[in-house]
Amino acid sequence: MTKPESQTVPSADTDEPMRTLIVDDEPLAVERMQVICAKLGSLSVVGTANDGEAALRLAKALRPDLVLLDMTMPGMDGLEVARKLAGMAGDDGAGPAVIFVTAHDNFAVEAFDCDAVDYVLKPVAKDRLSRAIDRAVERRGSLREDAGSKWLKELWVPHRSELIRLETSQVGRVDAERDYVRLHVGDRSYLLLQTIAGLEKKLDPAQFIRIHRSTILRRDNIRGLRHDGLGVWSAELENGEALRIGRTYLSKVKAMAGR
Repeated sequence: MTKPESQTVPSADTDEPMRTLIVDDEPLAVERMQVICAKLGSLSVVGTANDGEAALRLAKALRPDLVLLDMTMPGMDGLEVARKLAGMAGDDGAGPAVIFVTAHDNFAVEAFDCDAVDYVLKPVAKDRLSRAIDRAVERRGSLREDAGSKWLKELWVPHRSELIRLETSQVGRVDAERDYVRLHVGDRSYLLLQTIAGLEKKLDPAQFIRIHRSTILRRDNIRGLRHDGLGVWSAELENGEALRIGRTYLSKVKAMAGR
C-alpha cells in the first residue's frame, strides 16, 4: 500500500485532476493501473490499497474523487466497499465516484446498482479506461452544479454493459416496478433500482407530479384531464394515452389545473 505525499484537500475546480485511489489485491494489477493512470492527465493517483478495509481507511483519510476498484478480493469484496464508499459524502453530498476494474463480467448489474460510473474489464486498455474517466469527470461537474439545488437534475441508468446519463427533463413518465422504477424517455425505457417514493422526493414538483401510487408524470407531458364518471379521472398524455389518476392524488392533480 502506498502513501500520498500530500493530503491537501482538492479545490472545487473540475479542471483539476481527479484524486484517484487504486484498489486491487494483486500488486501487479495495481502497478499496471498506475502506469495507465500516469498517462491520463485527468487523474492524479493519491494512493493504493490491496484489500477492502485498507481502501476504506484510505478513502476516509484522503477523500479521493475517484476509486478504481477491483471486484473480487479476499474478505470485503468490491461491492461491499462500493456501498460503504457511497456513505462517505463530500462537499457535493456524494461519495467518491467508483469505476469497477475486474476480470469478471458477471457482476455488472450489481455494480450499476451500487451507482458505479462504469465497469471496465481486464486487461484494461488505456482508451477504454479513458472513456470511463470522462464519465466520472462529467458526473463530478454535474454534481457540483447541482450542489446548490435541492432537486435531481440527472439520472445514471444501466443499459447493457454501460451507464447512460439521462437529464430528468428528458423523462416523460415514471412507472413503479417493485423496488425499481421504469423511466420512459421518448419511445425507450430504462430500469433503475430506486423506489418510486424515493425518486419522487428528489424530483422538482414544479416539473413532475405523481398521479398514482405507481406513476409519476412530467407536467408538460399532460395534455389534459378527463372525467370518466363516478369520480374517476384520467390524465391524457401528449401521445394520446390516458392514465387513471389515483384517488389519493386527485386533489393535487386538480390543483395543478386550477380546479
